[in-house]
Amino acid sequence: MPVILDSPAAVRRAAMDLLAQREHGRVELTRKLRQRGAPIELIDSALDRLAEEGLLSESRYLESFIASRARGGYGPQRIREELALRGLPRGDIDQALREAEVDWGEQLREVWCRKFGGRLPQDARERAQQGRYLAYRGFSMEMISRVLRGGSLDD
Repeated sequence: MPVILDSPAAVRRAAMDLLAQREHGRVELTRKLRQRGAPIELIDSALDRLAEEGLLSESRYLESFIASRARGGYGPQRIREELALRGLPRGDIDQALREAEVDWGEQLREVWCRKFGGRLPQDARERAQQGRYLAYRGFSMEMISRVLRGGSLDD
């Protein structure tokens, strides 16, 4: 039997259930509660209260999302776009990426070694293939170029 989200307590309980599973951004949480049939005026007041209590935090969500996607082998450009699609402000995303304790160069090297065995491309076709894959994963062309030339990312 579906839960009816027609009271502030029911909306709060549903939001807290979602937050207990993992961190959510406000836009994402609003969307999920709307899908469950909650009226927008009840959602806004419930989320405002959860934010005041520190149970809903955009900064925690950003930190958690970035760490999770970085562990999955994704680079900062891909993560930035995914967060923007989730309705987070660009400024907040950029700040969170700067503050993230991720060595993007090391991350790129690990992804490249895992996918291509650390083997430098032998011809233009292979170089393009490796470059496309790494760009898809969200790394900058400058970083990719350095790795594929066999150079250091610390320069």
